[in-house]
Amino acid sequence: MAVPVPARAQDSAEVSGPTSSELARDAEAATTPSAAAQRVADWVAASGDNDSLPYAIVDKDEASLFLFAADGKPLGRVPVLIGVAVGDDATPGIGSKNLAEIGPAEKTTPAGRFLAKFGLAFGGERILWVDYATSVALHPIPKTVSPKERRRQRMLSPTPDDNRITFGCINVPTAFYTRSLKPLFLKKGGYVYVLPDTKPLEAVFPGLLAQPYTAPLRAGS
Repeated sequence: MAVPVPARAQDSAEVSGPTSSELARDAEAATTPSAAAQRVADWVAASGDNDSLPYAIVDKDEASLFLFAADGKPLGRVPVLIGVAVGDDATPGIGSKNLAEIGPAEKTTPAGRFLAKFGLAFGGERILWVDYATSVALHPIPKTVSPKERRRQRMLSPTPDDNRITFGCINVPTAFYTRSLKPLFLKKGGYVYVLPDTKPLEAVFPGLLAQPYTAPLRAGS
């Protein structure tokens, strides 16, 4: 199942200069999911692993999120911000720590399959908890973060190289969160599949072992 998605930097300013062929090439690269993201999308759609709930796939390597309706219909792709540290496991007990107590190496966005639901956060705000036990949530860029972190600029940059900035939470564009993701997940929640940085894909999603896999062809093969 191919995933039709809008360009990554859809909210960024228009830049003049590139030829039409260059624009077409860049647009194709921006809208093509990685082999790992496509494989997980195909598996979920074929197996019904989402239990008839909406779901999202977070590709940490590409700093992107793909949103799907409960029936598997692709609803779009947006850039995300993720945890500073590379890693697929949360530090034991991190959910009970204050932010000031969390070291740089602990600021990971854990990989896995999570049943995400809305719930209360500190201060009474309702947010989408991806993994409540480890305090990982999915939400827009907080208004309280320092401007020095340049989170919006990082999110809209053309590459994923600078998108690691959070304590582990997944930041998404505000308009996307409000208009697309929140209405889908608000009533019953949904699944969030976070792809790994370092672990094999099958170790995080064992169901893939039962799914036929055809490796993408390489140039010259």
